[in-house]
Amino acid sequence: MKRMLVQALLTGALGVHLAAGAAAPVIEVYKSASCGCCTEWVKHLARNGFTVKAQNVANPSDYREKFGLPQALGSCHTGMVAGYALEGHIPADDIKRLLAEKPKAKGLAVPSMPLGSPGMEGPRKDPFDVLLVHADDRYSVYRHYN
Repeated sequence: MKRMLVQALLTGALGVHLAAGAAAPVIEVYKSASCGCCTEWVKHLARNGFTVKAQNVANPSDYREKFGLPQALGSCHTGMVAGYALEGHIPADDIKRLLAEKPKAKGLAVPSMPLGSPGMEGPRKDPFDVLLVHADDRYSVYRHYN
């Protein structure tokens, strides 16, 4: 009986350990080889628990088009995670929220390259919005940063 109890406890502990160690979904990033801020965004994602597969491509905007994001919301890199497109310098917490909430949407975008966003850190910080891009290309503010 004692042996069965110990075995059950070990099995339960192992299961909890494996579940806790489960990795976040992989984010695939398509970026220019010469873009330093893209590299910094990839580092931001990795520091926040994501596994990132970055690929240097000749024209990252081709991927924005391929994933169905409006060109008007463009930035310098495009990503994909769990079926959602990611455009620009999106904070990792907003990606985690997207993955937890699972809205019916194309993905998230931070148009342009706002100073102070992940990968664009520096002495100045501009306000910016993370936009949720809906299936019909409309978008709404998902989160505002000051």
